[in-house]
Amino acid sequence: MIRIGFLGAGNMAFAIAGAVSNKFDDSVIVPFDISDERIELFKSSYGNVEPVSAAAELTDKCDILFLSVKPQMMKDAIEPLAGFSGLAVSIAAGLKISFFEQQMPSARIVRVMPNTPCLVGEMAAGYAPGRGVTSADLALTDKILTAAGVAVAVEEEQIDAVTGISGSGPAFLARIAEAFIDAGVESGLEPELARDLTLQTMKGTAALLQQKNMSPEELVKMVSSPNGTTVAGREILESSEYHDIIARTVARTIERSKELGK
Repeated sequence: MIRIGFLGAGNMAFAIAGAVSNKFDDSVIVPFDISDERIELFKSSYGNVEPVSAAAELTDKCDILFLSVKPQMMKDAIEPLAGFSGLAVSIAAGLKISFFEQQMPSARIVRVMPNTPCLVGEMAAGYAPGRGVTSADLALTDKILTAAGVAVAVEEEQIDAVTGISGSGPAFLARIAEAFIDAGVESGLEPELARDLTLQTMKGTAALLQQKNMSPEELVKMVSSPNGTTVAGREILESSEYHDIIARTVARTIERSKELGK
């Protein structure tokens, strides 16, 4: 029986809890949140939920504890857990392992950057261990995270870069999807059709790159017939500053992640 605690019952915690509930029959979800509405959502969505009425109760009631409140609220939120001596997994952007080790000196800390596709079982996450974390701790963390998608072990100094690519990346890709949908509508397609074609194209492109182990450049060449439509469109795209814009977007995200850590 695995008892998985959540300090904070927001969307990401809800998604991870759902993945665990679906994949592990022997799991119990132990959430705490100041919002009764969020707790009721957990209880109505999953059959194996045993909420607690105070954060301090999580100390003795879970095998692994996800710290899933907003970074700005974290210091006050974990104060009742200062004596926690188990495995704690932070999914708070920007906050370093050293912060948690200072606030929870007896805990074994793993820092994770998940992303919102976790909600549909397609998460891309990076995780890094703190001092004292055992191989069994990492195996359990990986087992839970991979129930919701893909999780890879990285060095902590790489977590901010993971934030820029996969943590915030869905918002940036959604903006690109929005632009394609708008272009389709402006070209005469019905909005729903433009949306369906755009999303399937994005999904299919990712699948092709993954399953055929292709580089982006190889796929570009595959689609680009000489003097064809793709080449004509590339002339516009590749003469723009799209590459620099994306690089600066990711860099600013990483910068902000580091700011949050201070």
